[in-house]
Amino acid sequence: MIYTLIFIVLVAIIVYTFYIIKPKKIKQLPLHWHDMLLKHVLFYKHLSVKDQAVFRQRMSLFLSEVTIDGVNTEIEELDLILIASSAIIPVFGFSNWSYNNLSGIIVYPDSFNEDLQFSDLDGNKKILGMVGTGRFEKQMILSKKAIRLAFNNKTDKHNTPVHEFVHLLDKMDGETDGIPEYLLGKEYIEPWLELMYKEMERINNDTSDIRNYGGTSQAEFFAVASEYFFERPKLFKQKHPELYNMLSLCFQKPK
Repeated sequence: MIYTLIFIVLVAIIVYTFYIIKPKKIKQLPLHWHDMLLKHVLFYKHLSVKDQAVFRQRMSLFLSEVTIDGVNTEIEELDLILIASSAIIPVFGFSNWSYNNLSGIIVYPDSFNEDLQFSDLDGNKKILGMVGTGRFEKQMILSKKAIRLAFNNKTDKHNTPVHEFVHLLDKMDGETDGIPEYLLGKEYIEPWLELMYKEMERINNDTSDIRNYGGTSQAEFFAVASEYFFERPKLFKQKHPELYNMLSLCFQKPK
């Protein structure tokens, strides 16, 4: 009898393990998403037809792996497109990338505070996006307003969701510290630190066109500089050639 019970338990464990690890079915994206991507996502628009197909496939995989839920706001088709695009843009240079440190995204209607409250009565709700910690580990919280603004203005250097996904990449080596060792490799860390400290000093002396938030910490510098790198690559290359080359190496983007 005991051996029968042990056998049943083992079979149950095997079945459960298979259920957990088996890949989720990846749905084909709606055909009209291509037109929406062309209209709203400049990064996608500049890709070749072949790479656009790869981009859509990567979006589909991301949406099959990560849940996206709205709090007091409806998740519309455009929100899914923009969030998935923001996830793929920083890692498009890597094949078969999967965010194993992200399981879900929570979307609030507008900005929120450190306690994740977003009441209009709260004057301290200034946060547009964040990577969760503690009980929100493997979660990302985004403002719907910030998601839309990130792609409405195609001439600025700011993209909140891309910023937060870069934080996730930074966190791959265990710490969100602005040192992308997982992406760059140890031999490039010292040159990166030298460039980062030099530019942070310029930011804090108000002599850099990288926005001020990049001067508040190493982690924020990496994320803010990466926003600029993806949003305005030609201008970034012109203004910051050394940083551009380093981030091209980091994100495996052809120079």
